[in-house]
Amino acid sequence: MELRSVFMLFCLFAAAAAAAQEAYRWVDENGVVHYSDRPREGAEAILLPSPNVAATRRVPRPSAAAAEEDEPAEEPTTGYTSIEIVSPAAEETLWNIEGVLNVSVALQPALQPGHQVRAYFDGEMQSVSGTSFQLQEVWRGVHNLQVEVVDATGRVMIRTQPNRFYVQQNTVAF
Repeated sequence: MELRSVFMLFCLFAAAAAAAQEAYRWVDENGVVHYSDRPREGAEAILLPSPNVAATRRVPRPSAAAAEEDEPAEEPTTGYTSIEIVSPAAEETLWNIEGVLNVSVALQPALQPGHQVRAYFDGEMQSVSGTSFQLQEVWRGVHNLQVEVVDATGRVMIRTQPNRFYVQQNTVAF
């Protein structure tokens, strides 16, 4: 069998396994309830609900004919497609930052006029400007950072997941 055929066969089996929405439940001799995705003697089949799937909305680009018109067209508000805290990375440990945290956020498309970035450091809103900024008085310990973009009315356009990171400080022995 050639490699391509083996790969296709594997993909078909993987798709069939992923499509299966059934699990099995049984109780052992000690009264402990067990669940599995594989059948077992004495197990009852449980039908699982279909998974939640989020759909993304794409805004169509203006046609070439519209771009050639004499009157400049007002650009539609497209919204943002992604936002991510690049630095500090999730679960990253930072050493000896002396209380100053440099934050960098990747935002697609770029920050639009009238929109503002808000940062929440350990649950407290911090005033920031732009997608690269510094937070002061970040000392050793476990911290959480979340960033969002709001429009001129204060409506949240997009928000990152909370990003946990750690700050460590070297100790000087006396």
